[in-house]
Amino acid sequence: MATSESLGTPREVTLPQGTIRYRERGTGEPLVFVHGIFVNGDLWRKVVPELSKDFRCIVPDWPLGSHELPMRSDADLSPPGMARLVADFLAALDLDGVTLIGNDTGGAVCQMVAADHPGRLGRLVLTSCDALDVFPPPLVAYLPLAARVPGGIWFVSRSLRIEPMRRTPLTYGWTAKRQPPREITAGYVRSLLSNRGARRDVSKFLKDSSKKQTLAAAEKLRGFDRPALIVWGADDRFFPFRLAEGLAERLPNSRLERVEDSYAFVPEDQPERLAELIREFAREPLAAGVAQTS
Repeated sequence: MATSESLGTPREVTLPQGTIRYRERGTGEPLVFVHGIFVNGDLWRKVVPELSKDFRCIVPDWPLGSHELPMRSDADLSPPGMARLVADFLAALDLDGVTLIGNDTGGAVCQMVAADHPGRLGRLVLTSCDALDVFPPPLVAYLPLAARVPGGIWFVSRSLRIEPMRRTPLTYGWTAKRQPPREITAGYVRSLLSNRGARRDVSKFLKDSSKKQTLAAAEKLRGFDRPALIVWGADDRFFPFRLAEGLAERLPNSRLERVEDSYAFVPEDQPERLAELIREFAREPLAAGVAQTS
């Protein structure tokens, strides 16, 4: 589970796919956070303390490689399957009017939730993430290939044992300008190194990922009429700004914010600005009839 105490009280919920651990802090309208591959809920450790003053913040460790509890061996963890898992999580907690917040790979998953399982969503927040024809980004295009080779993700995990290797451009080095402390990145790779089930889960996701999925989701987003906020790191080296513009063009009720002095991990580089933008956005009243459970 994510290690940061700032994320709140640890909890668990059992879904058909397996048990998800999450942390919860604050009260009010629900904000649910979706991180990307090879990180966990600690990605949001600088954002949640600010937002939990006004909202109920729910921060799961999704089965994307840095989670401690493997899913069932038969769980569908393809990107569309992961979107279904997020939707099942919202249903299990009986959440409605959710502001769903994604970053990196998690943003692609959030797009698929909004496209195919929008019933419990009230708002959507996408921070620098895979979209359109970029899934995965070129810098980590080797990961789906590694996932298709027996032992490939194990081999990748070996390269992350040493802290300096976690600072290179092909790992975490270009995800954030302000690199997180060693204990945070060590937490990100702990399960990858020691947990065969965690490696199996993320391999399922990676080997079945395709830009066809994000392109299809983006077209369906034209029918997502709930408020959407797109927040992009101005210096992002993984996800070009044209992706943000493409999402803004497709989401009919969206606004786009460019955040200066940030790479892809906006929650790491500019947490105060991100929290400010989300707070302002999530306080806006929803139109009547939005987020009725389907």
